[in-house]
Amino acid sequence: MEYDLKNGKKLNFDHVYIMGIVNATPDSFYPGSRIKKDKLIDIVSKMINDGAEIIDVGGESTRPGAEEVPLDEELNRVVPVIETIKKNFDVIVSVDSYKSKVADESLKVGADMVNDISALRFDKNMVNVIRKFDCPVILMHMKGTPKDMQKNPYYEDPVLEIYEFLKERIEFAKRNGIEKIIIDPGIGFGKRLTDNLLIIKNLSKFKELGYPILLGASRKSMIGMILDLPVEERLEGTLAITAIGVVNGADIIRVHDVKENYRAVKVAEAIKNAVR
Repeated sequence: MEYDLKNGKKLNFDHVYIMGIVNATPDSFYPGSRIKKDKLIDIVSKMINDGAEIIDVGGESTRPGAEEVPLDEELNRVVPVIETIKKNFDVIVSVDSYKSKVADESLKVGADMVNDISALRFDKNMVNVIRKFDCPVILMHMKGTPKDMQKNPYYEDPVLEIYEFLKERIEFAKRNGIEKIIIDPGIGFGKRLTDNLLIIKNLSKFKELGYPILLGASRKSMIGMILDLPVEERLEGTLAITAIGVVNGADIIRVHDVKENYRAVKVAEAIKNAVR
């Protein structure tokens, strides 16, 4: 599978991509990912040198309990950051937003793809923006909204229910003329610890949907629950999920710590692809 992007770039998925996280927010759950404008060039440069091929820029925290950011504020946070990155680096940029206006303005200044945590559900105009720019879109599973998603989430069978949700969202996107689809089971978005573990363990099930998979578990609370560690000490747990995710079929790994995860991906890919 291969997706054409702007300026002759492609996502060909012949290897696992590292997506580096740039949070243009003051309240991301991991303080280390909050980017100050005067440090942006240095941070993105380091991410690219460390192995990131995609930079994901977001202007609204989606941590559990997060409040929605006003549209104008999100635009002011995100668009200048994307514009600066595209002017200085030849790198694929994803805009992390479920708001069509943010996606539209970001794509106008050079963003290559959209990361929509609502899977095209929260803003009806998002399909028109994606179709207009003919760009890839990431469809993520989430139960509820960031504000309420962790209030007693429940599944009979998390893997099956998320599979069926993503299948329906893929069909919806295709009916609306969208073909460049990436799926994300949404680790930590309206899930209990056991749900997250089962998703990662059974990630290969989602390959049956026929689309590339993004896995985003970097430093998330599930790791803290297992190890009883704060967000600053969850790198090793993240690397374990990264390695298992790659072996189980992940195509994009979304992370805060690019260098360490890049190395874990390379080793995991070598194991996965080993032949006699």
